[in-house]
Amino acid sequence: MTSIALLGATGNVGSRLLDEALSRGHRVTALVRNPARLAARPDLTVVAGDVTDLQAAPALAGHEVLISSLRFADLAPSALVDFARATGIPRLLIVGGAASLNLPDGSRLFDAPAFPAEYRSEAGAGIATLDILRTVSDLDWVFVSPQMVFAPGTRTGRFRLDDDALLFDAAGDSHISYEDFAVALLDEVERPAHHRTRFTVGY
Repeated sequence: MTSIALLGATGNVGSRLLDEALSRGHRVTALVRNPARLAARPDLTVVAGDVTDLQAAPALAGHEVLISSLRFADLAPSALVDFARATGIPRLLIVGGAASLNLPDGSRLFDAPAFPAEYRSEAGAGIATLDILRTVSDLDWVFVSPQMVFAPGTRTGRFRLDDDALLFDAAGDSHISYEDFAVALLDEVERPAHHRTRFTVGY
């Protein structure tokens, strides 16, 4: 059993992470702005707070792992690192984005002419956060990137991992479900294989 502090537990990905963590028998403390949005469940503690307020950090002290599923565009790039340091939790796992991953020709997805304009703000903030993380040596951080299509789906438990490359299936699609992404991230919680780096999950 691992004690996990979770940011963004009411979101699309965060709710799947919460379900996966509890199903595996871990103890989870969720820091949320509105605790009423999370129903009471065994091994779940809900704490009211906001990651932009460092006074909320002590409520998460003592946990083994901090997981963030927050939107990057809602935070200054350094805010998540500052908050993690304030909690004293040594290991930080972040739900990242796909924009910084490499296409087969070696260029970044973010730099592709067809990259959707409506996603540039969130994607750019995610890239800035990853750039800052790469300068951090006092936290055991991991940035976990999904694929181009990241959406609700089925928990199959079957997927591939890579470092910095977009992953394409046999049909040429780059995708991963929220549910299988949660499996991969909780696998990393239970069996740490990455340290101060990024990896990606896809079919």
